[in-house]
Order: sequence, then C-alpha cells, then structure tokens
Amino acid sequence: MHDQNGHRCIICSQHKHEGIFIVSEFICDACEAEMVHTDATDAKYHFFIDQLKQIWVQKNA
Repeated sequence: MHDQNGHRCIICSQHKHEGIFIVSEFICDACEAEMVHTDATDAKYHFFIDQLKQIWVQKNA
C-alpha cells in the first residue's frame, strides 16, 4: 500500500506521492483527473468502474 516510493494507485498500480484516499484506497492525481473527465460512453469508463469496485470488495471482505 505505502512505501518510500509513495502509495500504490488502485487504478494504474503505479507508486505516486500525490492523490486522494477513498476509504483506505489511494488514487493518484493523474488517474483522478482522467476519471472525472472521461465520458460515460467512453470504453475506458468501464475500466475505471471495475477498478473502483476494489474499494468496496476489500472493505466488505
């Protein structure tokens, strides 16, 4: 989750220092910006939804 290289983003799996936490999961600034600007008709929208489901699956596990 967190190491000296930053936090692991649940969207892109890269380690970054800047971003937000939702529940206990980290989303980097770049992924957050891309998500909020992605139209619901874009194919990538469904990818983001699937990645965000990890938040609720891990919380309810």
